[in-house]
Amino acid sequence: MVPHFPGANPRERGSIKRDDSTGTSTTPYQRSRTRPPGRQTVVAACCLVLSLSAGVLAAVPSAPAEAKPPDPVAKKKQLDAQLGQQKADLDDASDQLGKSVAAYNQAETKYQAVQVRYAAAQGQLAAAKAADAVAAGKLAAAEAALRTAVADVEAGERLIAEKRAVAGRAVRSAYQQQNSLVGLSIALRGAAPADIATGMQIQRNVFGIQSNAITNLNNAQAELASRRVKVAAAEKASEAARAEAAATVERVTELTKQVAADKAEAAAVAKVKLVAFKAAEKEKNTELAQYNSLLRERARVEQLLIARAKAEKAAAARRKAAAEKAEREKARKEHRPPRNIPDPGGSGDGRLSYPVSSYITSPYGMRFHPVLHYWKLHDGTDFRAPCGTPVRAAADGVVTDKYYNGGYGNRLFVSHGVMDGRSITTVYNHLSKYKAHVGERVRRGEIIAWSGTTGYSTGCHLHFMVYQDGNVVNPMKWL
Repeated sequence: MVPHFPGANPRERGSIKRDDSTGTSTTPYQRSRTRPPGRQTVVAACCLVLSLSAGVLAAVPSAPAEAKPPDPVAKKKQLDAQLGQQKADLDDASDQLGKSVAAYNQAETKYQAVQVRYAAAQGQLAAAKAADAVAAGKLAAAEAALRTAVADVEAGERLIAEKRAVAGRAVRSAYQQQNSLVGLSIALRGAAPADIATGMQIQRNVFGIQSNAITNLNNAQAELASRRVKVAAAEKASEAARAEAAATVERVTELTKQVAADKAEAAAVAKVKLVAFKAAEKEKNTELAQYNSLLRERARVEQLLIARAKAEKAAAARRKAAAEKAEREKARKEHRPPRNIPDPGGSGDGRLSYPVSSYITSPYGMRFHPVLHYWKLHDGTDFRAPCGTPVRAAADGVVTDKYYNGGYGNRLFVSHGVMDGRSITTVYNHLSKYKAHVGERVRRGEIIAWSGTTGYSTGCHLHFMVYQDGNVVNPMKWL
């Protein structure tokens, strides 16, 4: 009997929250979401799936104009297959990590939107302040023009008063002198002709002064009316400038409040973003620690199985050599050629059977972690297996180990000996319950356990692994 694995310490249970070897289904189905308390789960972030799917669509080259158009059904199948693989690749982030990253991305997006709004409000505020300065200038100019116009009107009114006084005196003088006997009295005085001419000139000068006074008065009144029109226009312009200035002041006040609110919101969102960033970093470090722990578990098992494979192959070679020697001796006694001796420990046709009657949800292979940004090995094949599904031995063999690991959950190892010259061990992970016990010999198709979602698992399924000569390989090579 092969001894139990050293190092499978039950005290290590819970040290790892998730088995990073699990994957997301390439064939959609609803896994059970019932999980033990305190265990994190895995979910592919929808935003990442959408971005990857967009990348797939963008990467499809367009057909040349002269080429036959591609079959849309075939193209859809191709894209569905690519999307299914990418969804499987996204299964490497735990629920909490995915939520933390999504929360950070959401906070970052909101922060950027608030920053844009804050910057726009600042720009509008600056423009409003500039408009306010222009409006204030217009108002000052309009009020200055109004004051000038009012002063002009007042000056015009004083001038009118002066002109009226002059015109009044001229009118009174003219009235007093408008006597038809004036010229006659000058002539009858017996004055000399030169004196008469001088008198007539004086009379004409008096009448000229009267006419000029009246004309000046009329002109002053017309100028005053024009200045009053300008005052009315200046008052209207000043009123419009005051309204514009008041509107810009109100706009500046509103924008100042908006800028302050946007700034406060930006600060609050920045705080939320920082908290989300720290949570995402914490989960990222946890995820990395879990993955490193898984690598150590895998390396430990491989070292043990490599040593075991060497011992099994050496023992098989010795058994075969002894059997061949016995066959040759028997053939010599029976006077016949010796028969071919098959490899001992072989099972059936050298192939493994499916451990569950289901389909593959995530294949073996390298995966790119969407958050940690490194390639990792999905070290087995995932089968759809709702909790409680019977898990069967893939071939005849001996149960060598069963124990709990924080990543792989409940594990069961079956050694199938040497098959086709290779030492083969199968491992069944995330089991809910064991049926076979260590040291028990089992037959192909015999129920050895039941599926579950123990360890770091996305949900009820079976993570099936194959070790060939102690090294993990693609199970499909043997199925």
